[in-house]
Order: sequence, then C-alpha cells, then structure tokens
Amino acid sequence: MPTDSGPLSGIQVLDLSSYIAGPYACSLLADLGADVIKIEPHGGDTLRQYPSTLDSESRGFLGMNRSKRGLVLDLKQPEGLAALLRLVRTADVLVHNFRPSVPVRLGVAYEQLKPENPRLIYCALTGYGESGPLKDKAGYDQVLQSFTGICTFQGAPAAEPQSGQPEIVRGSVVDFYAASLLAYGVSSALYRRERTGEGQYVGLSLLGAALAMQSGRFVWARGEGADRDRDLRSGGISGLHPTGDGALYISANTPHFWRSLCTLIGLPELADNPKYDTVRKRAKCAAEIVPVIRNALLARTALDWEKVFGEQVPCCAVRPIEEMFDHPQVLAQGLVASMEHPRLGSYRGLRKPLKFSATPCPEPFAAPALGQHTDEILASAGYAADEIEKLRGLGVIPPRETN
Repeated sequence: MPTDSGPLSGIQVLDLSSYIAGPYACSLLADLGADVIKIEPHGGDTLRQYPSTLDSESRGFLGMNRSKRGLVLDLKQPEGLAALLRLVRTADVLVHNFRPSVPVRLGVAYEQLKPENPRLIYCALTGYGESGPLKDKAGYDQVLQSFTGICTFQGAPAAEPQSGQPEIVRGSVVDFYAASLLAYGVSSALYRRERTGEGQYVGLSLLGAALAMQSGRFVWARGEGADRDRDLRSGGISGLHPTGDGALYISANTPHFWRSLCTLIGLPELADNPKYDTVRKRAKCAAEIVPVIRNALLARTALDWEKVFGEQVPCCAVRPIEEMFDHPQVLAQGLVASMEHPRLGSYRGLRKPLKFSATPCPEPFAAPALGQHTDEILASAGYAADEIEKLRGLGVIPPRETN
C-alpha cells in the first residue's frame, strides 16, 4: 500500500507493462517506497497464464510484481482511457512495453499524455528500440540473447570461442538487466525533475540492455578480425568442476589463489611449474591442467572442498535455490519475507534487496490478484461509487465477483 518510507515514498508509478522486464523494474521502484499501480487488461498480464507449479497463480507473476496494487482497465474503450488519463494527471511515472506503433493507437503516447501532466516521467521499454528496420518486431529475452551473440558465447568452449553449439542463458538475464536499467533511468529522471520541475521521455530497449551487459565483449579495435576471441572467460581453471559428490565452482586467477588451490588439492608442483605461472598460460594449457585438477577433486564432496578451501580459494558448492529460503547468510541479510496473497495464501519471497540508513525501505507485500484494488484506486482518483458501477456495467472494469 502507499507508504511514507523509502527514498521514493510519495512517488506514484503507473505500470502498464507485462511479462518480466517492465514489471520487475516497477517492483524495484516499489521496493524503494513508490506506490505502484499495475494496470492490466481484462485477460491480465500474459505472465499470469504461463505454466506454473502453483495452481492459483503464476510463480513468475508473483515474483515480478510484488508490492503493487492491481487495477483492471479496458483502454480500448473511451471510458477506460479517460480513467487512465485521470490517473496520469497526478502520477509521477508511467511505464509500458508496447511496440512503438501501439501507444499512439491507444492514445497513450508521450506526446498525448504530456499535456495532461508535463511533470510525468514516461518510460517506454521496447524490444529493438523506436527506430530502424526491426523497431516493430516483438522482442523477448531469449530472442535478444540469440540476436546479440550471448548464445554464441554461452555455448562456446573457453579454448575455442567460435566453436560449439549456441546455448540460451536461463533466468531471463536480459530482462532483469533491462529492469535494473529502467529503474535506474526513471530514478535519474525523477532526480532531474526535482531540479527543473520538468518531466521527460525515457527510452530503453532489450537490444540496448543485451549489448550493455556485454560491454566487456562489445569492443572491436581497428584492424581486428571477426574471429578474434572477445569473451571474458579466464580459462578452464575458473569454472564448474565435478567432485566426489556435487559440482564446485572455483575461481583461481590470481597467483595467490592458484597456489592455494594447487597446495590444498595436493598438487603443489602445478603451482611451481613455470609453464602455468600466469592466467594466460593456464588458459592455453587448460586441456592439460583441468583433467589433473578434476581427478584430485574427486577425493571429496563439493561441500567438503568448500570447507577445505575456506577463504584461501574462492569457491562454492552448487546449491538449489530452495536452500536460499533458510540459508543463514540470506536470513542474516533479511532477504526473505512472508507475504499473504488473496488466492494463494502465505508465501515467501524477496525482501529489501537495497538498504538505506536514512530512508529505510517499506516491507514488501504480495503481488495483486487480477484487478484486486480496482475500486479502491478509482475511488482515490475521484470516482464516486455510482461512476465505478457504471464503468463496471460498460465492461471497462471487471465484474465485482472477479475482484
């Protein structure tokens, strides 16, 4: 609910976006205290319909839409657009992820809304941007991974960066990075508005996010060929390795960590060998070194090696996410919250990923059921009870029993 805590308390955000990047960006703003109103069509955000092992609601939807109030509006009806415009007049931010041609058709383009509220921060998230030959194509995380080279690098062996089968990076990494960029852009625009009093248009694309997250690769010096290795992997030593039980991630790039690794697995002669005394040399000799190291790692389990290496070798046994809900480190950081959902009941999810000493963030609350706060939000926008019922009769908002 609207709160007076958090650095963005008092800021109202209208979230017209769907799927992952836009909605999660708005949840990040809600984490900071913004009052986020999620505005959905009658069918709801498409993410609600995605397969889920939860019966009453999509797990993904819950995770992307915490700490929002829910409103259902049919923006294709004049009365629905009028209701949105009434909200726009007092809102601070509007976020959508429509294709570039859609906002004008709906009557929600920046040029159409700016006269209603010149202070509005209007953020448009697109797949490929608002110009160019691909501007009207639908953009999705894994589509942009494939387009921008992420899949090529993910599937390539470290020693042969241009070979191997391409692979998708699971976890919607482009979407989540775009969400962070969007929240960063909106916050920056709000800061400027504090100084000038003026709102502005903020544009972001998944294409831009996918390239930005590869900034270390997205460098092409004059004279380089297209076959040059542009990956950041340091060779076959740093990475996942099998053990006697479970997989273990090891990072041993520095001389100190490399020597500690060799000593603790009982192979100090590797560290003494000048053939392997730099990370570049080890990368070139990965085919020689890795089998020897992996054979030594089979002597213990991944969890045992974690204890043996301690602080001397950066490492971690591979764990499932379920362990995070009760892991002492996660709990010590206060990152797990219990929330109540009107359909699902109690569930646990993320709590306060950022900490502020002067403006502590509010406690999270559950993602809304479809249209859960429709009447409440319209009433706060000045609609009388009979006007709300008229909208319901016109089909602009859903029947009361669905709220």
